[in-house]
Amino acid sequence: MAHVELLAPAKNLKAIKAASKYADSVYFGIENFNMRMRSENISLQDLGRVTKYCHDNNLKAYLTTNILVYDNELDILRRIITKSKEVGIDAIILHDIAAIEIAKEVDISFHISTQCNVSNSLSARYYENLGAERIILARELSLEKIKEIKRNLRKAEVEVFIHGAMCASISGRCYFSQDICGTEEKSANRGSCIQPCRRRWWVREESGTEYLYDGERFMNSRDLCTIAYIPQLIGAKVDAFKIEGRMRHPHYVEIVTKTYREAIEAYYEGTFTNKKAGKWVTELKKVYNRGFTPGFYFKRVTEEDHQHKSPANLSHFRYIRLGVVEEYNPKENYAIISLNNGYLTKNDDIIIMGKKTDTYLHQVAEQIFYNGKLVDKTPQGTAKHKINIKLHVKGDIIGNGEDTIYIFTDKTYGREYVLP
Repeated sequence: MAHVELLAPAKNLKAIKAASKYADSVYFGIENFNMRMRSENISLQDLGRVTKYCHDNNLKAYLTTNILVYDNELDILRRIITKSKEVGIDAIILHDIAAIEIAKEVDISFHISTQCNVSNSLSARYYENLGAERIILARELSLEKIKEIKRNLRKAEVEVFIHGAMCASISGRCYFSQDICGTEEKSANRGSCIQPCRRRWWVREESGTEYLYDGERFMNSRDLCTIAYIPQLIGAKVDAFKIEGRMRHPHYVEIVTKTYREAIEAYYEGTFTNKKAGKWVTELKKVYNRGFTPGFYFKRVTEEDHQHKSPANLSHFRYIRLGVVEEYNPKENYAIISLNNGYLTKNDDIIIMGKKTDTYLHQVAEQIFYNGKLVDKTPQGTAKHKINIKLHVKGDIIGNGEDTIYIFTDKTYGREYVLP
């Protein structure tokens, strides 16, 4: 039996590294030309290096070019798709018919974006006949409708979302952000949405009477989470499971991808249970989430699937910056770290990352040395009184530092920082 493909999101090489142990493939965007323009994204110059890393680590690499395209951008689009073919990108995720035409000219595999809102078998076969290798179905579909579309396709694969943020417009075009801001530069269809659907809105009558509509945030959807329904989704013969999150930091990508990998493997091994599913949901709640909903797979979405109280993260876990890496010693697998914002304790869940480097290390703090001695807890470092320690690190370490160390915890611990 062919196993379902697990597809992880990435905004940079760090996120790809984070997913590499658990995903079958990753998808990412190019600067200036995808649906997540506010994210970091990959540069065209780095596309070859990033693709090589993916293939060296047994990952398929998919590039998103799924925005609306105008005439003055066709040359840029052609350059991106041609470059993708040259460096070995496995498929392009696209939306615009012009992008399909160019992909066919260049002879590169392409997947139809959920932005195309494919909701029936006839539409799916239309794109299949155009040469689409895979169709990412509309997110409004029930599982029964997905099964029907899959049955009526001859060879094209079907991909569905299994986890992550859900837009108020779900899969289709949305002009809310553009209209609110009065400029196409903030268009969701151009990858620059400011997410007005997450905000609190009032309704005002012509008479001047105001109403707080539907409690508070009536358009703020909870995040999709289907981990308890993995057996049903695999049973529908879906070919690929996609995790949303190209604006999320690498640690989020790692935890979500790892958790879904465990659930998928448990299904194939015959060990999937509701008890395990409950534990996986608890794990997913540790990272950024707005509360969870199974989406449209089994029922019509109602107000219960929206988060009225908070527009942002409900997780009780936080990232706390402790200090910076001064030096790496790859031969002996340790790092010299300067603590300037707290202390480190044995078995702390730590993340080492850099804004200007590709470093991503996630591990438990096992061996900590202070003043040449192995310790269970370091003194507290401050900006005025820094504490230098030596920490055993696992994984690839390169460069002369420039990276930051964080702990991931739900304990009260001084000042909080969000990962870059």
